[in-house]
Amino acid sequence: MTVGGFLHTEGTKILKPNGAPIVLRGAASGGHLNMENFITGFPGHEEEHKEAMLKVMGKEKYDFFWSKFYEYFWTDKDAELFASMKFNCLRIPFNYRHFLDDSDLTKIQPEGFALLDRIVDSCANHGIYTILDLHTVPGGQNQDWHCDSAIHKALFWDFTYFQDRIIDLWQAIASHYKNNTWVAGYNPLNEPADPSHARLVKFYDRVDKAIREVDPNHILFLDGNTYAADFRQFPKTPYANTVYSIHDYSNYGFPKSPEKYTGTKAQREKLKQQYERKIEYMKELNVPVWNGEWGPVYASKMRGDDAVEETNASRYHVLKDQLDVYAEGDPSGDKSPISWSIWLYKDIGYQGLTHISPESKWYTHLRSWLDKKLELGLDRWGRDENIAVENSVYKPIKDHFKVVIPEHLQRAVYPKTWDVGDYIDRVLRDVLLSQYLTHEFAEYFKDLSFEELDDLAGSFKLENMVVRHELVEILQNSHKD
Repeated sequence: MTVGGFLHTEGTKILKPNGAPIVLRGAASGGHLNMENFITGFPGHEEEHKEAMLKVMGKEKYDFFWSKFYEYFWTDKDAELFASMKFNCLRIPFNYRHFLDDSDLTKIQPEGFALLDRIVDSCANHGIYTILDLHTVPGGQNQDWHCDSAIHKALFWDFTYFQDRIIDLWQAIASHYKNNTWVAGYNPLNEPADPSHARLVKFYDRVDKAIREVDPNHILFLDGNTYAADFRQFPKTPYANTVYSIHDYSNYGFPKSPEKYTGTKAQREKLKQQYERKIEYMKELNVPVWNGEWGPVYASKMRGDDAVEETNASRYHVLKDQLDVYAEGDPSGDKSPISWSIWLYKDIGYQGLTHISPESKWYTHLRSWLDKKLELGLDRWGRDENIAVENSVYKPIKDHFKVVIPEHLQRAVYPKTWDVGDYIDRVLRDVLLSQYLTHEFAEYFKDLSFEELDDLAGSFKLENMVVRHELVEILQNSHKD
């Protein structure tokens, strides 16, 4: 299916092939081809998670489970629902390991294309554009769990070999999709965090050239440095046919926020200032902006949260006020809306437009584990700072570090947006403790029959999911076209 040409950019706008402006609105498929611990419930990092499962399940059952998981997580029914929600673009995060084996990064595996093609084609059949988002790279492009690197350093920037192989991968992907007009474009690197800044720009120079050699038509969606927030070191001559991507999460939308959001003038102004600071580069160069990730974490009765309705009303308030900012947030200043992709489409109840049912096999089978995970605060994304273990275990450690590290050096480690406490959580909980407990999680899959494994994977079938209707309605009402 084609629309007679490719989306392209002009000034601050994304244009259809006929020259009419289009605002891309949608979500990310999330924990499908890129696993994140809070989305499906495992601790730690994807590769460790899968290695532990393979060890306890054996290869035959392991392969069966993952084939069913990939099959059920996104089907044509999901594309149909997505289109009915009036969304026109799906961001597809994927792990490099679907294409490259760490034992030989020079060989590109065709299985990766088969997995991507299923989603791209189903979306095209329902008039939905896709953006291909490389969410992980060898060595990790940032310091956090979602680049599937089980350390707190971004080694991708230290090894040119890793960068070379990802350049090769992007050239292969661009060659594969160069004639597909339903692919809106390529998001070459999710949330890069290069301490020097310069190596990211050099990588973008290279990936731009490599892609354009085989595919001159598709848009590039380039994330800013330091988790898609910093463009200060970007070149003053913009890349051709390129959209610049921010991620605009607000602390007001997370359990760790010390302040409840009520929409005061000061709070609304803070939301606007946060956004405006991130798009200064786009304003200066008169180029398009795409908010590639944003959205609150919602309270849940499944997790035993208190005051669920009141909390979520506050989180929806944040969401609405951010949408108001985006509706008049075009860098040109002409009060045109920007494109956005909320994080995310499907999960176990934190952020998704849809989430698994409390009666699902996944939730009932893993309930004791999920409760333990909450008590230990293993999810950085949905962690509640008021849990008992925070005060009894981690606060004393954090206090100790803050005593022995001179105050003026407590943000000396990049990224400086993280404080000492963030790094302690990252190293002790997200890395070390999770490395041990990923084996406990894997044991929940031990000795299960093929039928039981099919039921577990089937928990993510659309017919077994719950739609978060209020969230969908708010997003739909943000635009009238």
